[in-house]
Amino acid sequence: MLWDDNYLYIGAEMEEPDLKAKLTEHDSVIFHDNDFEVFLKPPTGTPGYFEFEINALNTSWDLFLSKPYLDGGKADNSWDIPGLKTAVALQGSLNDSSDKDRGWTVEIAIPWAAFQSRLPVAKPVSGTEWRVNFSRVEWKAGQPKEDNWVWSPQGVVNMHVPEKWGYLRFR
Repeated sequence: MLWDDNYLYIGAEMEEPDLKAKLTEHDSVIFHDNDFEVFLKPPTGTPGYFEFEINALNTSWDLFLSKPYLDGGKADNSWDIPGLKTAVALQGSLNDSSDKDRGWTVEIAIPWAAFQSRLPVAKPVSGTEWRVNFSRVEWKAGQPKEDNWVWSPQGVVNMHVPEKWGYLRFR
């Protein structure tokens, strides 16, 4: 992760021996494919937070939650990230199980101004702290449920518990 006056930059590398993705429509429920997810909670004093998901086709879902689902929150899919920049690179062949793939990488640049339509988010300065977590969803052939991994252990099987996320300290 990096940041400057205009963007928050996030990069990730996913190991995946069989690259699969089918969803191509923006704001599809991306975790129905193998995906990478970002959860961001700026220090606004409100329970609201942001979620971004992306698959190996570079299809994304950006949403805002005014509060966690267990507290009655609902996904606001009308939030879009104006000025968002993303790139995906595949190390293998997509949707071809006849070979062995290495995985995929993603680069994301989220402009600070994108948050303003939902929360009064100030551009961070050195010392600012946000809550953050990353999730990886992977569906394996013959498996009825997906595997989920997180960057910051939650202690519960529920990504929507911002107080259990890790800290992003801007320096």
